[in-house]
Amino acid sequence: MPESGEKDKKKILFLCTGNACRSQMAEGWARHLKSDVVEAYSAGVWPAGVSSRATKVMAEAGVDISSHESQHVDEFSQIRFDYVITLCDNARQKCPLFAGDAKLVHKPFNDPVMMTGTDDEIIAAFRKTRDEIKSFVETLPESLKDDA
Repeated sequence: MPESGEKDKKKILFLCTGNACRSQMAEGWARHLKSDVVEAYSAGVWPAGVSSRATKVMAEAGVDISSHESQHVDEFSQIRFDYVITLCDNARQKCPLFAGDAKLVHKPFNDPVMMTGTDDEIIAAFRKTRDEIKSFVETLPESLKDDA
């Protein structure tokens, strides 16, 4: 039997294309900021490995995602999620069906992995996405009730 409060946690899967950056950041923030109310997971439709820049900028903010691994969305097909949040249009289009009553929510963020320019410009893009995702995660799970 789950401990008091465990059953009330919302199971959320953050889904993007490569599970390299945005979904990793979202999972990291959710575990760091919302572990009392959210059970967070992340996956990709085409896992590409965790971005070292994502790991770096999250560490700057005090969140360690260095042990995270890039995972394929199919690895979670049997989990009964409350919400599946797609973080890019590609993931939204390729999102598989999940067991149970998972509500799909689309909240796209720019992909800093695609950024070109100097190292400073690229890291700045990663920081911007990190901070935008943090702001979104801070509203969870309450904000999902309106979006679903």
